[in-house]
Amino acid sequence: MKILVTGGLGYIGSHTVVELVGAGYEPVIVDNLSNSNIKILDQLAKIIGYKPAFYELDLCDERAVLDFAASEPEIGGVIHFAAYKAVGESVKEPLKYYRNNFYSLINLLNAYKGKALNFVFSSSCTVYGQPDVLPVTEDAPVKAAQSPYGNTKQIAEEILNDVIAAGSNYKIISLRYFNPVGAHQSALIGELPLGVPQNLVPFITQTAIGKRDKLTVFGNTYNTPDGSNVRDYIHVVDLGKAHVAALKLAEQDSFKGFDVFNLGTGKGSSVLEVVKAFENVTGVKLNYEIGPPRAGDVEQVWGDVTKSANELHWKTELGIEEMMSSAWAWEKYLAENPL
Repeated sequence: MKILVTGGLGYIGSHTVVELVGAGYEPVIVDNLSNSNIKILDQLAKIIGYKPAFYELDLCDERAVLDFAASEPEIGGVIHFAAYKAVGESVKEPLKYYRNNFYSLINLLNAYKGKALNFVFSSSCTVYGQPDVLPVTEDAPVKAAQSPYGNTKQIAEEILNDVIAAGSNYKIISLRYFNPVGAHQSALIGELPLGVPQNLVPFITQTAIGKRDKLTVFGNTYNTPDGSNVRDYIHVVDLGKAHVAALKLAEQDSFKGFDVFNLGTGKGSSVLEVVKAFENVTGVKLNYEIGPPRAGDVEQVWGDVTKSANELHWKTELGIEEMMSSAWAWEKYLAENPL
């Protein structure tokens, strides 16, 4: 079956492409290259043995999306990653996030309107805001978003639910990720931020290798064991496998409508714990400082992943050590083989 992977040259998308091929699917990649690198297509070819079909396309262009859908009539499923995703940037540029993240989703849904299609949506634990109870389950109330980025994920899930309620032929699964980190074991693909990294681990690895002078830990007075933010970090390879599991669930006749799943390890790690884990695994001492808290950041969140284990038949296999060592291997690869 052909599976459309939007944002398929991005961080999570590229790792999911590898897992799709391993599971016997044929990925078709759409990406506008706004936050990705065309050279990842060649890197994917080194891993999977061939260059997957690729279309450079802006999903906010309605006509272009309709033309694409007409040109690829055999698409049987969609995994929709394409979105802007930096919490801090979304606070500064909310309209950029609302335009891109909503137009792309709506155009995609319209392009396949009336077709029986399995649709996997890339959501986020940010839909929970700061939960009242931890670990947070899928039944927890969706609270007021603490960033425009988080709000786009909340509203996108409402759009998807409304589409199903209106009698659509889609079968939709929304995957609420916690914090993806790490890289493929080949060290041929990994997180590749353009400019200054917005996420913790690439800033750690870039600091370790000398691209950045120092790492800033945003806040050490939160109500957590060491005062820094706590997150549920998940290896990106495990995350890619979860998308395959979601497709397989949607393919079952018994699955109807719309459902959501948490994707994480089920336990939290603080920013300072991640820093120490990196130092322990690599033997590299990090230059870091404590800075003020960052606007839009949630104090602590990690997920209950019981539902994913029971219904997706998926759980994480890789721990914080593999996350840090693979991220470091990828950073060293880039130092010798810049993309």
